[in-house]
Amino acid sequence: MENFSIRAARRDEVSDILGFIRELAEYEKMLDLVVATPELLEKWIFDEKKAEVVFGEEGGVKVGFALYFHNFSTFLGRAGIYLEDLYVKPEYRGKGYGKALLRHLAKTAVERGCGRLDWSCLDWNTPSIEFYLSLGAEQLSDWTVYRLEGDSLHNMAK
Repeated sequence: MENFSIRAARRDEVSDILGFIRELAEYEKMLDLVVATPELLEKWIFDEKKAEVVFGEEGGVKVGFALYFHNFSTFLGRAGIYLEDLYVKPEYRGKGYGKALLRHLAKTAVERGCGRLDWSCLDWNTPSIEFYLSLGAEQLSDWTVYRLEGDSLHNMAK
């Protein structure tokens, strides 16, 4: 861990962000769903400031990333952080880098006065589920995620 560091992504690194998104999507067997472009990421992350990205680096080499944004809990009456993506390249796993990225986000949440840190995980991703449970994360079994997108989203908006 002495050669590992975490830092905020810069605007000129949107291609690297997209590279990590694509690697994660390939791992999740969803690469065909990725329509993000460097231009879209630059707009929404750096211009609109709707998300934040940090890179984990080993000796200056990007080995992992986390993309997150603020959500809000009406029950807690305060913001939280929602972790959209966490990914460490396979050859760098097992070194504690994923845990370090999560710890960084937890620290960010506490420093900002947030009430919690949330994320989702695919139900088939046993290694990640076991990792999250080992950290003390609670699996919310009575909640089901719903989504409107594409034509459904546009039809609802009419």
